[in-house]
Amino acid sequence: MRMNLKVPFAEKDEAKMLGARWDAARKIWYVEGKADMAAFVRWAPTPHDGSTIVVPRQSSVQANKREASSKVIVGSAYVAQQRVCECLPWEVCDKCESTALSR
Repeated sequence: MRMNLKVPFAEKDEAKMLGARWDAARKIWYVEGKADMAAFVRWAPTPHDGSTIVVPRQSSVQANKREASSKVIVGSAYVAQQRVCECLPWEVCDKCESTALSR
């Protein structure tokens, strides 16, 4: 029976000395055909490995608007912002001072 292991790079030599082998195609350490797997328990993957779900935090509508106005969006989600004045983008005049990122 094959058991894949999650061996940190710093501990690879120790795992190799205990009998673990490197699967180059899958890029993972494994043990196969060992009767006693006790030495490899600390590297055994947990049932939830690889299934981490990032849940976005909920925030107020005002914070979402503030965040959306400061994001740089590229690709199909790009929306051109209306110009406030005719000055150059790197210059800040009295009209566009409220929308400038920083001075």
